[in-house]
Amino acid sequence: MSGIVGVVGLGNMGRGIASRLLETGHKLVVFDVRPQAQREFAERGATIAGSPRAVADEAAVVLVSLPTPDVVKQVALGADGLVQGRAIKTYIDFSTTGPQVAREVGEALAQAGIQAIDAPVTGAVTGAATGKLQMMLSGDRATIAAVTPVLQHLGHCEVVGDRVGMGQSLKLLNNLMVATAMAITAEATVLGVKAGLDPDVMLRVLNRGSGRNICTEERWHKHVLNRKFDNGFANGLMRKDVRLCMDMAESLQVPMWVATAVDRLWMQTVLQVGAEQNTTTIVQTLEQWAGVEVRGNAA
Repeated sequence: MSGIVGVVGLGNMGRGIASRLLETGHKLVVFDVRPQAQREFAERGATIAGSPRAVADEAAVVLVSLPTPDVVKQVALGADGLVQGRAIKTYIDFSTTGPQVAREVGEALAQAGIQAIDAPVTGAVTGAATGKLQMMLSGDRATIAAVTPVLQHLGHCEVVGDRVGMGQSLKLLNNLMVATAMAITAEATVLGVKAGLDPDVMLRVLNRGSGRNICTEERWHKHVLNRKFDNGFANGLMRKDVRLCMDMAESLQVPMWVATAVDRLWMQTVLQVGAEQNTTTIVQTLEQWAGVEVRGNAA
């Protein structure tokens, strides 16, 4: 597939995705509500559009990476949204919106002759910038095949279903499991420190045993023990994803006992530590209650 690719949303993930596309030789037209985000890409040769509609006037394929379901619906279907564009034929959503919103947007775009592809991702900011994302694609198989030459520069393309929204369902399960790992690792390490254990020793031992997870193996070393808390994903967004997963479970009448407790801890972290703080600060919620810090030698 050749031609101009549109990108709407140049935040933590969108910035990496757009950068990767530029680095792999694609011509871009981009839009973000923040002028400073657009300025960086103007300096790198991208065309700057004044609205989502203006992006869709220039690009047949438009990728979006946006923070919340409401923003996604506004960008896709609003008065100056992508649905009004003259050139757009394929809409690819990297955001985490949940299956219901994905289906609503996909159906509305289909009425305008635009194919929607669900493409939520995992791999974090580093994966976006280095082309190592895991994409969970769902939608029309022929449309997915047509855009794969673009998407393969961003990472691994896995088709998980032929209906828009199925990729979102899998993404919510992924994020619920990550949220759960972070919650229990925060509780366990705070309890360990309160019991007199050294955090560095704790993680060394845990990572040789069956209790290890992505937090003990990576995130606590990189962001907690050194007290930097700079992993690049906000508490408010994690809580949003957990709630979307709970909503999906409710709609399908599946009880979620552990997830309910996890959701409560993330709500408390948003209230107590802050929605804009990075998710590794979940440990601070427990630290404040217990009166200890999970502070390693790196700090």
